[in-house]
Amino acid sequence: MWKEFKAFAMRGNVIDLAVGVIIGGAFGKIVSSLVGDIIMPLVGLLLGRVDFASLSVTLGTATLNYGLFINNVVDFLIIAFALFMVIRQVNRMTKKKEEPGPVKTKTCKYCFSEIYIDASKCPHCTSDLSN
Repeated sequence: MWKEFKAFAMRGNVIDLAVGVIIGGAFGKIVSSLVGDIIMPLVGLLLGRVDFASLSVTLGTATLNYGLFINNVVDFLIIAFALFMVIRQVNRMTKKKEEPGPVKTKTCKYCFSEIYIDASKCPHCTSDLSN
């Protein structure tokens, strides 16, 4: 069982996934700081010094922190856009060039029709192509 687990854990996909999750978590913190410390204060300044983090509504004993929700939505949009841009560039770099396949046809030297490469007689003009 240990050998199976070790083989599973050491496969490239699992290690790639682990690295992606760790980097994604760190990237998420950077984006959260960008949104919370730079973008949202500027947006608040443009909208008349509104601090979105402190926006809330109290309904009885419940407090709805819709300002934090707005911050998280902006967080998500920035992360989604950044991932879109990264994946777009990766797709451009890894786009495979189509290689031509093996030649399957040739041109009849008498009627110039396209015929199978192994044909000994043209199906269009019935010329003998064996010579």
